[in-house]
Amino acid sequence: MDNDVSAGSASITTLGHLALGLTLLAFGIGHTGVIDGVTAADAVSLALYVGGIALFVAGLLEFRAGNAFAGTAFAGLGAFWFTWGTGAGSSVSDHAAGLFLLLWALFALSLTLGSAGGGLLTQGTYGLLFLGLLLLGVGQFAGSDGLGKVGGWVAAVAGLAAWYGATAALAKWPTAVPKRAAGRGVTATG
Repeated sequence: MDNDVSAGSASITTLGHLALGLTLLAFGIGHTGVIDGVTAADAVSLALYVGGIALFVAGLLEFRAGNAFAGTAFAGLGAFWFTWGTGAGSSVSDHAAGLFLLLWALFALSLTLGSAGGGLLTQGTYGLLFLGLLLLGVGQFAGSDGLGKVGGWVAAVAGLAAWYGATAALAKWPTAVPKRAAGRGVTATG
């Protein structure tokens, strides 16, 4: 790689959000049970390679470019996906699995709070990820399949938000809600 060329850029951030979005979609849909025969365990390969390795590498490139937030988000979430993917199918207690998800929910909460200046779509993605992991973790502790399904839906919506944000960046689509001009609104006629 040429040292004069920055390793991190909007394209790395876009790649990171695509990897996060696809992995979250597969993980979330697997937990919902909406597709017959598809479970969260079926997302293991995607979690390992796209969510784990590609997201981690994107994080390292973001750190190299000086983007501490995206570097932290992508490298941290890459570690989450890699750990989840390598541990899926292992014999652990429901409480151990719940604790794992709740600890990563705290990480997602940190990302939510840290992304306050990054736009509503980014903050919404991490906020939904936090909520999804929280529901999945509590569902594991409580032995509640219903909470797990709701957590899966929330994770899938977070994946859609991440995917839309990345696709919008590539396609130059809008990502912000348009604001009304000051003083314009409903007028009374009389």
